[in-house]
Amino acid sequence: MAAQRPSHICTPVQSTPALCYTTAARVMSHPPSSSAFALRLPKVELHAHLSGSINRAILHDIWLQKKTALPSFDLQDPLLAIPPDKVDYDLETFFPLFSSYIYKLCSDLESIKYSTFAVLESFREDNVVHLELRTTPRAIPHEAISKSLYVETVLACIDEHNARPGNRMRTGLILSVDRRNTLVEAEEVISLALKFRSKGVLGVDLCGDPAKGDVRIFSGAFARAKASGLKITLHFAEAPVSSSNEELRTLLSWQPDRLGHVIHVNEQLKREIVGQRIGVELCLSCNVHAKMITGSFGDHHFGWWSKSGVGVALSTDDVGVFCSPLSQEYSLAIEHFSLSVDDVQSLCSGAVDIIFGDEEEKERLRKIYEEWDGWTEI
Repeated sequence: MAAQRPSHICTPVQSTPALCYTTAARVMSHPPSSSAFALRLPKVELHAHLSGSINRAILHDIWLQKKTALPSFDLQDPLLAIPPDKVDYDLETFFPLFSSYIYKLCSDLESIKYSTFAVLESFREDNVVHLELRTTPRAIPHEAISKSLYVETVLACIDEHNARPGNRMRTGLILSVDRRNTLVEAEEVISLALKFRSKGVLGVDLCGDPAKGDVRIFSGAFARAKASGLKITLHFAEAPVSSSNEELRTLLSWQPDRLGHVIHVNEQLKREIVGQRIGVELCLSCNVHAKMITGSFGDHHFGWWSKSGVGVALSTDDVGVFCSPLSQEYSLAIEHFSLSVDDVQSLCSGAVDIIFGDEEEKERLRKIYEEWDGWTEI
């Protein structure tokens, strides 16, 4: 893939990533010291969805080019459909943003490339040094795009971005099974993960609307993933409707390496997760703004998990929607949970321990933290 941006899509202005920073700043205020510290801090991001991480300015660029090329293009301008000052959703209004809007915008190879590069660059500019990006393989028949071609395209963007001079962020890909998928579709995702494992696929995920599907049908597919040595992360207890004892027991039987959200979990299951040393991916802003928890940031279950002894990775989930980059998530945690420098160091160390990267990557990250000169700034 050429290093140039897609020729038919306009170049984003230099301030594009700041759109989410500016929006988030209007929603909440943080002490300058913690914000500056968190921005400078080298960070590990383990729960970021590709499509949900595309900011509004990039979506507007894509929309504008399509509207210019085809005036009858009837999709609404994303700056109106997803207003820059709106970060509060619920699960009923959140998921339709993808199926009925973002997927329809990013529906050809050039827009997929353009948005993927923009997402990668926004994480790099936020001083993320290790990114595990996840996406559900998509087939777009009217553009002759198979699921395999989609994955290959995203991986090529990642490979090119990893190789850029001066870029110390290393990105890998996680392929997601959507809860709405059939077993055949889930098996296809596992097969794609195995096919592209040598090209940068790190593992597989279970995601999607928690009110949809019966996860039991995927047990065989995830058993094959586990037997083949693929790492597994799962959206777990994300909403009351997906937190029955039967479902959570099923998911734990797949022997996941990490769990995302882990909100509606009883004390017994918490103890089992801790006993099995399963890492957790926690997304403060997403959980608050999507009303997935009761209360606000200080009520978030990060407070419990951060003292549990398992690896905890603060994450963004869908920064393009909720407009809180990873630096802001760290600033929130520092402010609302009174984290000390030692606490942040332990948090970063725990996140490194649960990455899906290899031991060489873990050592690279540990060295970054050992050599970082900003620990006294908080």
